[in-house]
Amino acid sequence: MYAAQRAAFLRAGPTSYAQRIDSLKRLREAIVDHHEQILDAVNADFGHRSRHETFFADVIGLPGEIRHTRKHLKKWMRPRRAGWSPQFPLAKARIHFQPRGVIGIIGPWNVPVLLTLSPLVGAIAAGNRAAGQGLRVLPAHGRGGDRHRQPGVCARRGRRGQRRRRGGGHFSALPFDHLIFTGSTPIGRIVMRAASENLTPVTLELGGKSPTIISDDYPLDIAAGRIAQGKMLNGGQACIAPDYVFLPNGRGDQLIAALRTALAQSYPTIAGNPDLTWIVNERHFQRLQAHVADARTKGAEVVQINPGGAPVPAGERLLPLTLLLGVTDDLTEVITYVNSHPRPLALYHFDDDASRTERVLTQTVSGGACVNDVLFHVAHEGLPFGGVGPSGIGRYHGFDGLVTFSHQKSVLYQSRWSVQSLIRPPYGPGLARVMRLALRWL
Repeated sequence: MYAAQRAAFLRAGPTSYAQRIDSLKRLREAIVDHHEQILDAVNADFGHRSRHETFFADVIGLPGEIRHTRKHLKKWMRPRRAGWSPQFPLAKARIHFQPRGVIGIIGPWNVPVLLTLSPLVGAIAAGNRAAGQGLRVLPAHGRGGDRHRQPGVCARRGRRGQRRRRGGGHFSALPFDHLIFTGSTPIGRIVMRAASENLTPVTLELGGKSPTIISDDYPLDIAAGRIAQGKMLNGGQACIAPDYVFLPNGRGDQLIAALRTALAQSYPTIAGNPDLTWIVNERHFQRLQAHVADARTKGAEVVQINPGGAPVPAGERLLPLTLLLGVTDDLTEVITYVNSHPRPLALYHFDDDASRTERVLTQTVSGGACVNDVLFHVAHEGLPFGGVGPSGIGRYHGFDGLVTFSHQKSVLYQSRWSVQSLIRPPYGPGLARVMRLALRWL
């Protein structure tokens, strides 16, 4: 697969604007035409996944991203002026966006379609070939669907578990021109280590614990409704799900009550609810249960919100919204706490005071942030998506996707007369005087 993509790129070179537009168009058609099969496949992977959640988390955003890319692609592809330099007063400087070559894409299991095909949009827009691993949730592509097959796009269907990780290591060891991986931080380290053998540049979209900060005067009913929506989406299995909450002393009981109200409105019952997504497999389900038990053993108060009170039947990997109160970290100040922990992929701040929000955004470091909501900053086509530190390296989406998957070639267009033509041996005292004057002026 890799050899075929490499040979095709060397033979045909960068794709033209018309070819890129056509490929993006046909990618959109493939998603739209096969969306029911996508919903079925992802549901089968999870045991049960809300079809509505798959629709808007995995499917609906892709046509919008493709539309946005097609609309602006001609402008994005143009060489960019680098500005005037006093050292080259008559020259012109441009930055050319050149395809890197063959892009490797390793998608995750939690939002498998969006987070595999969204990087593909950027790779196609930049004029590359692409090879993907993790597309087993797209059976229609693997079983034919030839009329939608993209030129320069190959897909390898991975397997979950240890075998899948070994395959990921082998895939990432191929000498791609760029590799993008979305998944956990530990596996991200393995991927980066394998890629380093070929000096392959990487974009890593990882995870981390995303904090939520609620000010003392923000309406808790609004905050609770949005936090509950963000945390329950995909059964909490999202890299940018809100993980822990800071709020002023004395508001904890009010937040719990507001969360109970919000969940009762959205999920009148937990058991057998088609709008709820299961934990993806038994291993992850047992791991989460163990975390809750460990917190309880260490003195935390465990509050599970289960509207209706019906027990979850055996075999349904459903975990009600679970709050851990009184955890053992010694909190002194919110910003200090956030900054003293691994940098998160996302940070959420609920506050109507612009100055306080600016302070939080300025003094904390996170991959992205959302003010007065959670999660939805990643859906904006004009905002780059990416982590920082342990939560990731690099970014993509829209124009930033084209930049990530392009080589920015620096080009200087020199004029017939140039200052540099005067700096040739034999050097003399006159040049030294000119250089001293230039040093003072520059």
